[in-house]
Order: sequence, then structure tokens, then C-alpha cells
Amino acid sequence: MADGTVLIVGGTGGIGRELAAHYVDSGREVIITGRDKARAQEIASELGGKTSAIGFDLAAPETIAAALRDVGQVDKLVLSAIARDNNPVREYDIGSAVTLATMKVVGYTEVIHTLLGRMSDDSSVVLFGGRAKDRPYPGSTTVTAVNGAVATMITAFAVELAPIRFNAIHPGIVGDSPFWEGKPLETVLERTPTKRLATMEDVVEATVFLLENRSVNGINLYVDSGWLMM
Repeated sequence: MADGTVLIVGGTGGIGRELAAHYVDSGREVIITGRDKARAQEIASELGGKTSAIGFDLAAPETIAAALRDVGQVDKLVLSAIARDNNPVREYDIGSAVTLATMKVVGYTEVIHTLLGRMSDDSSVVLFGGRAKDRPYPGSTTVTAVNGAVATMITAFAVELAPIRFNAIHPGIVGDSPFWEGKPLETVLERTPTKRLATMEDVVEATVFLLENRSVNGINLYVDSGWLMM
């Protein structure tokens, strides 16, 4: 299984795509997923190598098992799909909140449940959370809650599904990501000790570390240049 399949849920853009490119370049078989199957297949073609694509929506967890039916043995699983939800309590949008909570709590878990029989004792899983769990902002109630859930889900998974390893990564503001690139971030830099924002490459390297190091388990890793220290 050391050279088995790497499956990246949410691998069609941003950090997920960069992570897929890393494993493609190393010669691994990679499967990426996205909500739009046609787009996922297009991205897989661009990545080249031994890349294939699947389409499904984490917010529709009852469809996940069928979508993953033809996936074989999985060595590394990354759950990187996110939704940016600005949902103030005073104008609360129930549908938006349910979608995000379903994605990360139920959808993430259903992917693991579906693939469990196709993983080995040496397999590893990384879930993506985010620093909104520690620094809420107006409108972040659901984002803060689900990222907090990710931080505790990994320990529950690691205990129940041992010896498979489960870890979580929580990026801060990733300056060169599609969402943040070009935005005015001077005030963030002022309170970041390193005076540099995290990059997608930084997050990819940290994710690979969590996936590959066989003695790292149940860890929440922050990649934010020490942003919350100041």
C-alpha cells in the first residue's frame, strides 16, 4: 500500500489541486473529486499522470457511496473540500448552514465510512478545518462550529478506527490561494510574527507530513505563520 491511491476530496482547485499535483509529480495514482464531474475530469486531464476524477456533492451524503463504488484500495485520503459561508445570526440562512454542516460533519464521515473496507492498517487520513474555529468573525458561526467539529472528529476516528491515522490541518489566511490572492492583507501581516502569510505550498507540505509520518496521529496542525500569537 505504500504506493497506493491518493484520493483527494475537493481536489479540483486551490490547495486540493496543488496537493494532487504534488502526488501526481511523485508518480502516485491520484483520484480527485468535485461537485461537477465534468470539471473534475477536465482538471484530472490537466494534471496528467495517473489521475482520474469522480463527481459528487458532500452536502448530499446519501449519494457518496454510489459515487465511490468503483474506487479500489486507498492509501491516503484527504478531505479538503470547503464552503465559505458568511451567515450572520441576525439574518440566519438555515439552508446555507445545513449545507456546510452536512458537508464537513456528515459528508466527511460518510466518505470515510464508505472507503473504510478499502483502506489498510497503514492508511492515513487528513481532514481540513480552519482557524475560524479559534478566531471567529461576524457571520462565522457555522464555519467556526464545523471547524471546531473537525478538531474533535479526528480523535474520535483515530480511537474507533485504529490503527488508521487521522489528523487535521487548519490553514490560516493563505495569501496566494484563489480566495485571498489580491486582497488587502496588510493588517494581517502586521500581526503575523514571521511577516509572511502562509502559502499553498506551505499547506501542501504540511499535509504531506501528516499523511506520510507514521507516528503522527490525532493532531491538529496550524499553518498560519503564528498569526494568532499576536
